[in-house]
Amino acid sequence: MEKKPTARVSRAASEEKSAPERKAPTKKAPAKKASVEKAPGKKAPAKKAPTKKATPRKTAVKKTTPRKTTAKTTAAASAPAGGKAAALVKKAPPAKKPLIAPKKATAAVKAAAVKTVVQPAKEESRTALVRRARRTNRELAEVFPYAHPELDFENPFQLVVATVLSAQTTDLRVNQTTPALFAKYPTPEDLAAANPEEVEEILRPCGFFRAKTRSVMGLSRVLVEDFGGEVPGRLEDLVKLPGVGRKTAFVVLGNAFGRPGITIDTHFQRLVRRWRWTGETDPDKIEAAVGALFPKSDWTDLSHHVIWHGRRICHARKPACGACPIAPLCPAYGEGETDPEKAKKLLKYEKGGLPGQRLKPPQAYLDAGGRPAPPLGAG
Repeated sequence: MEKKPTARVSRAASEEKSAPERKAPTKKAPAKKASVEKAPGKKAPAKKAPTKKATPRKTAVKKTTPRKTTAKTTAAASAPAGGKAAALVKKAPPAKKPLIAPKKATAAVKAAAVKTVVQPAKEESRTALVRRARRTNRELAEVFPYAHPELDFENPFQLVVATVLSAQTTDLRVNQTTPALFAKYPTPEDLAAANPEEVEEILRPCGFFRAKTRSVMGLSRVLVEDFGGEVPGRLEDLVKLPGVGRKTAFVVLGNAFGRPGITIDTHFQRLVRRWRWTGETDPDKIEAAVGALFPKSDWTDLSHHVIWHGRRICHARKPACGACPIAPLCPAYGEGETDPEKAKKLLKYEKGGLPGQRLKPPQAYLDAGGRPAPPLGAG
């Protein structure tokens, strides 16, 4: 009976001894951490491995750093050295050339003084348009103070005939042809009774000579039958003559009778659209639009100024922009040659040292240095 308690005691003792053995791993867990700290020798490779991995990361950062530095260094190096970037910057101003015009250009243009061109806005106000248009006319009046009709005539009859003949040809060719015509047929009565074949032969150099013969002989008959052989001085009467439209009528009224009128020829139409005075293409609408910008008293001289400028400087295909006196006012500056020396070679008639279109020009034109045109066949 005394042996049983000893067995129980031994079991309890064994459990007490085994209990600390089971709990030992949990207590020794922090000891493992300590062992890692205390034994750096064994774990050194593990620590060196991340340092090796970290090294490429640092080198990657170093690789990105040179990229930034190279961008800065190339930019810094290109600035003083005049590399590609500098070349691009130097090429930029030529692209803006159309925006620079001579301040006051003449036939002998100096490139020293330049001025930014007045570019009218797309929504240019009516007041601004009127001011710009009138200033343009004033500038042209200074350049062409001797502007005049470039058809030779001595009376209204000769002027109306010459104007009809000027269609589809130059005034110079008409002026070289009409002396023979007026020498043989000086009055409307003479031309109305002429032989059509003889008139055609005289007018052959003008082109479309058959149609023009019918027109000049027809208007001569109407003058004889309806107006007593005299050219009428009213628009509504002039447009009744064969071959005479509003353009011809205004030429006659303005230059033979001193009554204001706008001559809408090809030069006038081209320039007023190029200057953005109007966007119309129909001659009658152009006449109304441009006429509203100026006093009626300016119409005849305005026509001369614009037409002269179109013939001498502002050509259709290649305007002489570098020699243009109204370049600062022109929204189309740069469409033609802007180099002053090259532009001077494009000037025509007296501006280029060439003869004018009239065989018998006014004295003011001769005084200004203009030369008369040679007669037909003179070379």
